[in-house]
Amino acid sequence: MEYSIPKLLGSSKPVNYKTEILSGLTVALALVPEAIAFAMIAGFSPLTGLYAAFVMGFVTSILGGRPAMISGATGAIAVIFVGLITQLRSEMLGIGNEQIMQFVFATVILAGVLQILAGVLKLGKFIRLVPHPVMYGFVNGLAIIIFMAQFPNFTSIIEGNPSLTEFFSGTGVTDSALLNSGFSELTTMVGLVVATMLIIWLFPKISKAIPSSLVAIILVSAIVVLFGIHTTAVADTLAPGETIKGSFPPLTIPAIEFNWQTLTLIFPYAAIVAGVGLIESLLTLNLIDEVTETRGNGNRECIAQGTANIASGFLSGMGGCAMIGQSLINTSSGARTRLSGIFASVMLLVFIMFGSSVIEKLPMAALVGVMFMVAIGTFEWASLKTFRKMPVSDVLVMVIVTIITAVTHNLAVAVLIGIIISALVFSWENAKRIRARKSIDENGAKHYEIYGPLFFGSIKAFSEKFNPTEDPNEVVIDFRESRIVDMSAIEAVNGITKRYRKYGKTVYLRYLSDDCKILLNNADAIIEVNVMDDPSYKVVTNKAKSLVR
Repeated sequence: MEYSIPKLLGSSKPVNYKTEILSGLTVALALVPEAIAFAMIAGFSPLTGLYAAFVMGFVTSILGGRPAMISGATGAIAVIFVGLITQLRSEMLGIGNEQIMQFVFATVILAGVLQILAGVLKLGKFIRLVPHPVMYGFVNGLAIIIFMAQFPNFTSIIEGNPSLTEFFSGTGVTDSALLNSGFSELTTMVGLVVATMLIIWLFPKISKAIPSSLVAIILVSAIVVLFGIHTTAVADTLAPGETIKGSFPPLTIPAIEFNWQTLTLIFPYAAIVAGVGLIESLLTLNLIDEVTETRGNGNRECIAQGTANIASGFLSGMGGCAMIGQSLINTSSGARTRLSGIFASVMLLVFIMFGSSVIEKLPMAALVGVMFMVAIGTFEWASLKTFRKMPVSDVLVMVIVTIITAVTHNLAVAVLIGIIISALVFSWENAKRIRARKSIDENGAKHYEIYGPLFFGSIKAFSEKFNPTEDPNEVVIDFRESRIVDMSAIEAVNGITKRYRKYGKTVYLRYLSDDCKILLNNADAIIEVNVMDDPSYKVVTNKAKSLVR
């Protein structure tokens, strides 16, 4: 079978190679400080985050279910490892950093296996259960995280002055010279950031041939170098003695004992890494789907994320998942194929192996400006229009998810809480919709025509509609406009039958759908109900079919 290059790159249209390559280069530059920062959150070497960014980006760009989506080391994954490290230090006194990393790599590999299993079982489709208000809250919370994550770059402007950091965090600085120099450095940083943002905003009005983010990084870096402006560079964000210079990711086979004790220790964290990674990746996939007006493959993305994490664990990386910020940089720069992601990861490796001295000199102001624009572009400003126009419950869910995401930085927990609240609201609203129309036929039997779903939330209202003491000897419950949904509903019907039987009366169930009949047949050993076979029901069905034809 033959494939064209555009087909292999995940595009049905001709590939704009210049756009894809330049977009990939922009993403690679933006990945460097992010990967370093996320590695430092967990206390890892910068190279651990950079290796993860390269491996995750390269593998998912080739195998993933969403062309142009970028994966790498992320903060949500790094935070999980903080818990693992804390537990390791408490249970294994005297454990060294090298031994800890072996457990981390094993956890990443196990998480990858779980993600592949999720893809094979086709669990990616469950992302469709995420309501739109939850998506809004997730995206808005993430935009706030991206925005706020840039502010630490404003606290280390003057090298060797820790009190300056205290000043920016709100504590007092009494020395006037230091105060003045601090404002000078702060003004410089802010000015360069604003310049970067203006270039990103204005350049597309002049030309779209080159990604505006890349133009902004190059121009601001050139200004800093040509005019000798003193400002924070990438190298200043590293710990003393650390560098981003490295080799090709070294092969690492976790040197730990593979036994039940080890499994029980790392499995909970591996499951969390797998879950958080898949939730973030699938939500990112949905977001990029909307931006590009195309559709990705969730199950394929699960398998790709798992494969990438396994490879990352064996190649000295901390693992990761899809990155919304970098994915939006890529798509907003015009990228639509796998080539951009592949090129970004390859260029990141080139930076690590050969270009570290250049990358470390890049002004952080340029990269911060890019991320500020990403945050502004990520925020769903349209969601603000939903206030007073959408149901209060939806607005509340959106706000709660936004706050939880922004405060805890745990996107998976925020999304799960949002889904749970949405499900409870949905159940409550549907529980109130159960209705019963009552009538007596020519034979004296009383009919209850039920409207609305019968499930755990509506069974109380359903039961209250019947009056066994005053009803006639025969009662027919009509489910033509209702459905028996769950076990609680089955038990409610069984309970009504028993109440009438206590008074020597009989209840018949009528117009049950096929799925309701299956539920009742399966529960036949524990309940006693009478299902009425109504021949007129089939006649009505046939008439309906003939009308449709």
